[in-house]
Amino acid sequence: MPVIENSTVAIIGAGAVGTSLAYASLIRQSAREVVLYDIDAARVEAEVLDLAHGTQFTGASVVTGGADLDLIAGANMVVVTAGAKQHPGQSRLELAAVNVGILRELMPQLVERAPNAVFMLVTNPCDVLAVAAQRISGLPASRVFASGTVLDSSRLRWLLAQRAGVSPSSVHAMIVGEHGDSEFPLWSQASIGPVPILDWQPADGQRFTSDELETIAADVKGAAYRVIAGKGATNYAIGLSGARIIEAVLRDEGAILPVSSVLSGYHGVDGIALSVPSVVDAQGVSRVIDMPLSVHEQNQLHRSAEAIASSLRDLGL
Repeated sequence: MPVIENSTVAIIGAGAVGTSLAYASLIRQSAREVVLYDIDAARVEAEVLDLAHGTQFTGASVVTGGADLDLIAGANMVVVTAGAKQHPGQSRLELAAVNVGILRELMPQLVERAPNAVFMLVTNPCDVLAVAAQRISGLPASRVFASGTVLDSSRLRWLLAQRAGVSPSSVHAMIVGEHGDSEFPLWSQASIGPVPILDWQPADGQRFTSDELETIAADVKGAAYRVIAGKGATNYAIGLSGARIIEAVLRDEGAILPVSSVLSGYHGVDGIALSVPSVVDAQGVSRVIDMPLSVHEQNQLHRSAEAIASSLRDLGL
């Protein structure tokens, strides 16, 4: 599929995440038009007005929106951020029941208005919701996916870059699995530039150790909880990472990103959404990459799959 001209992304939910995603999409010019929807008319109209006042400085991008769901009609991509708020100390999986209930009502209405769109779930627990949204909508798994561990991978690369003394763009490392407590880094594939992570020689001469890498991985897992404890929500980084995914779709990039889609026969995982390296383009997730895994990583992937499967069973999905 070609790059989508005059593209429109519709963002469902004008909370901290939805508005940050709209802002990031405008300043990065991720789409020609950003449509922001929320059931709270006063809130969403104020957010749209605030964003619109700055569009002199955002190039060709424009922002519209309101409390009428018909405003999203014909959108090329729909991003769902609406859902119950995650509270300090609350796991992502504990949010599942409420947010699946919201999706049962919302997804048919979204598909009716934007039948050809690619749909992305940002609301947590995003892996569970990706499965629910795909089953509720009946759309192909390629067109319904979650933002997954794109942000977690960015956190990992930032931490490694801080320690190594290089730019995050020169760190090649990825978090995969559940976007949650069972996620894990692909250390077997990680490198700084062309150098395997354990062979990297920092300026201080202190190479990474396996214990240090595990501490960094734990810091990545706990990052969202620390931000939520301090300010009540994570919003800026997920807004930026979400905008990056939007660009991969609307610009038909074929970018390899660890988004979460429903897998079929992937290292023994079926019917479960997990983040793995995926080709993201105008079709959505056009290809899931069959990455090499160590025995330990294979076991970790299966633990992540079971965590999501257990939640799905509890929800009757």
